[in-house]
Amino acid sequence: MFSPQGPGPRELAVQALSSVERGYDLLAPKFDHTPFRTPGPVLDAVASALARTGPFETGLDLCCGTGAGVGVLARVCRRSVTGVDFSAGMLAVARERTRPAGVPVAWVRADARALPFASAFDLVVSFGAFGHFLPRELPGLFAQVRSVLRPGGRFAFPVVAPPRPGSPAYWGLLGFDTVMRVRNALWRPPFVMYYRTFRFGNVRRELLRAGFGVELYALPEFGRRGDGSPRVRLVVARRPD
Repeated sequence: MFSPQGPGPRELAVQALSSVERGYDLLAPKFDHTPFRTPGPVLDAVASALARTGPFETGLDLCCGTGAGVGVLARVCRRSVTGVDFSAGMLAVARERTRPAGVPVAWVRADARALPFASAFDLVVSFGAFGHFLPRELPGLFAQVRSVLRPGGRFAFPVVAPPRPGSPAYWGLLGFDTVMRVRNALWRPPFVMYYRTFRFGNVRRELLRAGFGVELYALPEFGRRGDGSPRVRLVVARRPD
C-alpha cells in the first residue's frame, strides 16, 4: 500500500492512536507517499469536467490536506484560490509543496464545520475527506459550504461507485471500518475515518435539504461497470441564484 518513502508500521500505529488532527500532523511529511492522497488521474478528470462548466473566479479546497485540490482549482479559477484544513502539519506541507503558477493561493487553518469566511467563493471542492465526518454531521457541513458560496456557486466532489458486495474491495473496506469502530469504542480520543458512511443517497438528500440543486456528471476517464453505470461520478451541488 505504501511506497518506501511512506510511513512505517510504528508511525501508523502512533498516528492511529492519536486524534484526527494530531494523527494528520504526524502523517503530513509522508502523506503524499500513501494511498490516502487522491490519485492524479482523479484530480485531472475533475479539473477537465470543471473546466467545461467554468471558468470560476475564486475557489476553496475544503479539507485541503497537502494541497492536491488546490492544484485543481488553480486550473479553473482566475482570481484566487484558498486551501482550508484543521491540521497545521498538513498546511505546512501544502505551503511548501503546492505553489501553482498564475493565481494567488492562501492557506487557512480552520475546522470545516465552522468556516471563517463570508460568501466569497464561486467554487468549493473536496477530495477524499468526507470519511472524517459522521452522517449526523453532514447537515451542518453542507450548511457551512452553502454559507461560503456566492449565489450560483458550486460545490463539487468526486464519488466512486461502491464495490460489489462480496468482492475483495467490499470486504477490505468493511474490515477497515470495523477495525476503526472497535478502536473508537476502546480508545480515546476517537479517530473518525470511515469508508462506508458517505452513501450517495444520504448525501444527495442532505444536499437538497441544505438548499442545493444537485447534478451528476460521469467521469468517462474511468469507464463503466458491468451494469453500464459510471465507475466515478462528479457531484456538482449548486447554490441557487
